[in-house]
Amino acid sequence: MPPDAADFPTAESIYAAHDDSRPPEADVPVVAPLTKSDGLRHESPSRHNHSCDRSGDRYCPPSVRILFSQARQGLLDAEYAAHPVERYSQAHLAALRAAAAVLACRARPRRRAQRTSVWALLPAAAPELAEWSAFFAAASATKAAAEAGAHHLVSRRDADDMVRQADQFLALARRCLAQGPR
Repeated sequence: MPPDAADFPTAESIYAAHDDSRPPEADVPVVAPLTKSDGLRHESPSRHNHSCDRSGDRYCPPSVRILFSQARQGLLDAEYAAHPVERYSQAHLAALRAAAAVLACRARPRRRAQRTSVWALLPAAAPELAEWSAFFAAASATKAAAEAGAHHLVSRRDADDMVRQADQFLALARRCLAQGPR
């Protein structure tokens, strides 16, 4: 402690002068995550039922579960993000991860070809998500421009709409995963 700091009161000296009981908020950590992780990144895969649906009768690779878990976590982060561009970007990324989970569950491996967007591959693997795929593919350009500095492209309303639409997409993607591979 610097010599000139001896005159300043500390938390201990303030509470010791009045009484020894600290208020409950004194025990809350200063920095805490906004959302609770669902733990899939840190737990052993053998402790999980590797199933895409709750009944447990279809196999689902761990990578699919992890991608979908990251999508849910990303959507929660988007809901609590303060800046509209961050909300928009996080929600779009959550939808992208959910689409990747559907592809990991349903798509057949291909030989190395040219790079292709998840949104271009999704309609072949899950035709029921084709309209959503077109929507998010179109939103990709706005997301990239806004992240590059064109913040005026994303309003609060746009960000709220993207969060809402990503939420709907995650619900549909979950149903696709519950149906399992085709």
